[in-house]
Amino acid sequence: MEKFVYYAPTEIVFGRKTEERTAELVKKYGGSRVLVIYGGQSAVKSGLIGRIEKNLEDAGLAVLSMGGVIPNPVLSTARKMAAAGKEFGADFIVGVGGGSVLDTCKAVAHTLAAPEHDVWDFWSGTKVEKSTPIGAVLTISAAGSETSNSAVITNDDKVPPTKRGINNNFNRCKFAIMNPELTMTLPKYQIGAGAADIFMHTSERYFPAILGNHLTDEMAEGLFRDIIKYGPIGVENPQDYEAMSEIMWCGSVSHVGLTGIGCQGDTPREGDWACHQLGMAISALYGATHGATLTAVWAAWSRYVRNENIGRFAQFARKVYGITTADDAEAAEEGIVKTNEFFRSLGMPLSLTELLGHEPTDEEIRNITEECTYDHTRKIGSFKVLDYDDIMAIYNACR
Repeated sequence: MEKFVYYAPTEIVFGRKTEERTAELVKKYGGSRVLVIYGGQSAVKSGLIGRIEKNLEDAGLAVLSMGGVIPNPVLSTARKMAAAGKEFGADFIVGVGGGSVLDTCKAVAHTLAAPEHDVWDFWSGTKVEKSTPIGAVLTISAAGSETSNSAVITNDDKVPPTKRGINNNFNRCKFAIMNPELTMTLPKYQIGAGAADIFMHTSERYFPAILGNHLTDEMAEGLFRDIIKYGPIGVENPQDYEAMSEIMWCGSVSHVGLTGIGCQGDTPREGDWACHQLGMAISALYGATHGATLTAVWAAWSRYVRNENIGRFAQFARKVYGITTADDAEAAEEGIVKTNEFFRSLGMPLSLTELLGHEPTDEEIRNITEECTYDHTRKIGSFKVLDYDDIMAIYNACR
């Protein structure tokens, strides 16, 4: 096993009615003036926001609640919330939602701690050196933002919009409240997209440049098998507590770094992450659901890069799906087909045409490739490093 540093400081509070401990945990981590950030009106209509506000206020905490975070969260919303949080004097942020809400919380938190900076500064080169503490009340199992060190935001000032991510330990939540019952009212498509994203967070780490981390592989392969089993059950019956609890816990474990330990080396991030970069470019330009962008490109990416190490794809197929084919190339292809079957069982698209509702034109493919490469200024991936021509070839293959 190669050298690694592992850091996962978030306190997990899991189970039914755990949202009732929100105020207790805010106080534990020093909060007194709490900015509550959430997404749409469903959290209000369900009574969840009201319950959390009452829980905080009954504990003597000052509260300001702000909704309006959209999927693929945007810079303009984060700026507005940061300004309101500054005026309110917020010293703690509670995010009620999923990855979009929590990524917005992280953007706001960094800006409150360094008000001399604009939010976008931190996504365009300024180092995050301090932040406001954040707690999560998770209502969507998908992004794993509640336990990860990453945050992604779309700059909607730019034409076309551009999507960027940053990774640092100031993005870590102090606590994550995880009650699977809070995810049971989600639309089935959103549950499916979340399960796909969970699968992909482990896939990105399972296909790194550095291999030979056997316990890490076992953990990753177990997570694959678990989300493959329970993801479709949750989509079919969101009231199934066992399935929804497995999906929720898979979501956190998939993005806390456990399934990538030992494959990092001297790089700033463990794993490959090409599919996420391919998907983020699509969602930046089209606003497409993140998990669905990943299922649309995964098979094309896999077939494009698999010969870099066909044995790795064969191991994936055998350990995750129980495929017994002796030939590595045949086993690898069977594993790709099985994964597409899993994505289909979640109700996810398998091509750009399915995702976008039309076959993309040559110009659209060029535009997505430009966004993915930041106008020819970067390459992506580590399992196989992909340049502009490679990326365009993959987009064409998943057309």
